Amino acid sequence: MATTKDYKEFILDQLDLLDNITCRSMMGEYLLYYDKILFGGIYDNRLLIKKVETNKKYELAEVIPYKNAKPMYLIEDMDNKELIKIIILDTCQSLERK
Repeated sequence: MATTKDYKEFILDQLDLLDNITCRSMMGEYLLYYDKILFGGIYDNRLLIKKVETNKKYELAEVIPYKNAKPMYLIEDMDNKELIKIIILDTCQSLERK
C-alpha cells in the first residue's frame, strides 16, 4: 500500500517546527531529509525514522518499512510536534557523525 498524498501533507504539517525539511517521492513512498540528512520516510502512511544510538531512549516500536529493508522506528504520537522535533534532531545528530 502506498502512502497517500493527504497523509504526506499531514506529516509535513506536523514537522513544521523544523526548518529545512525536504521530502522526495520514491516508488509511492516518501524520503524525508532534515538539513540534507536522510533521517527517515513515510511508508504505508507511517512516519518511520532510522535507528541510531541517540534515538533508542524514546523506546519506539521497530517496524520493517518494506520487504528486505532494515528495521526502522515508528513514531506513533503524531500530535506531539515538539517531541517529534526532538526525536528527529537527536536522530540527525547521530547521522551527521557517520
